[in-house]
Amino acid sequence: MKKHLMTVLFFLGSIVGYSQSQVKIIHSEFIFDQVPFEECHASTLVELSNGAIMAAWFGGEYERHPNVAIWTAKRGEGGWTFPEKVADGKVNDTLSYPTWNPVLFKLSTDELMLFYKEGPSPQTWWGRYKTSSDQGKTWSKSVKLPDGFLGPIKNKPIQLANGTVLSPSSVEDGKGWRAHIEISKDLGKRWKKVDIDQGGEYDVIQPSILEHADGRLQVLCRSKQDYIITAWSSDQGASWTPLEKTKVLNPNSGTDAVTLSNGKFLLVYNPTASGEHWSDGRNELRLAMSDDGVNWEDIYTLEKEAEGEFSYPAIIQGANGEVHISYTWKRKRIKYLKLELKE
Repeated sequence: MKKHLMTVLFFLGSIVGYSQSQVKIIHSEFIFDQVPFEECHASTLVELSNGAIMAAWFGGEYERHPNVAIWTAKRGEGGWTFPEKVADGKVNDTLSYPTWNPVLFKLSTDELMLFYKEGPSPQTWWGRYKTSSDQGKTWSKSVKLPDGFLGPIKNKPIQLANGTVLSPSSVEDGKGWRAHIEISKDLGKRWKKVDIDQGGEYDVIQPSILEHADGRLQVLCRSKQDYIITAWSSDQGASWTPLEKTKVLNPNSGTDAVTLSNGKFLLVYNPTASGEHWSDGRNELRLAMSDDGVNWEDIYTLEKEAEGEFSYPAIIQGANGEVHISYTWKRKRIKYLKLELKE
């Protein structure tokens, strides 16, 4: 296990306009240093049964390059293990497809699932997954999802109390951006699709799912309309209200959110509007909290620079209440933070 020396106190200058008293940073570090790829992006996190954290991301020459593969690492008491390649799109010696957007998810049975996309582009990719019964030490052969199903497109599924798995997904093709939920009642063996979009004015992808105390579900989606877009379900995801705009800015960039054990919600997002270039607005990354999923209060600034990309966050809460966050750091590293929330 490779032990990193990069854990540091989070710099005080990151706090902008609000108190840091709600957040205690335990670790702030890069998951890896020297690695066999030039660029990386789109991380995901899961807590293993022994309390260790596993991360996955895609890395290769550059996004869309045929050698882009899925990599994982684990963090235990000694730090992060060296990254290991666990999936790629190699068909034969002359043909390989890039892989994209891994999503780690642990079922209630303790089986670990690794979803990812494979294909030349987001417009033409297809969904695949692997499973592990030994906490990610070994993985099954890759399985292609049925035609028309992509799996979780960026953010983690949730599993309801009755065992139903809801996977937040979306498509981006010639018809525009459209979000949907893929639902399985048999632990991922069969799926059905429920559309979120209601033919309205919003182009949305990459939803996160929040669970409310009253039983309602809520999605928060990336959009082309400069704001996070939301919808609600009162029947466990079987139908959704029309999409509506929140008050939270979004520069056409990925977000992630989580329901906390105390019923509150956390959101990691870029807090600006979009610009002329796809990366505009990704130079600042914040953590926000909400009691109701509607009104959000910024509680921490994770990154803020004049330029640079800090994007595609993932956020989970561990069994002990600690919060874990990862995100792309300038396309060269994946950064990881562990924090505590103070009452």
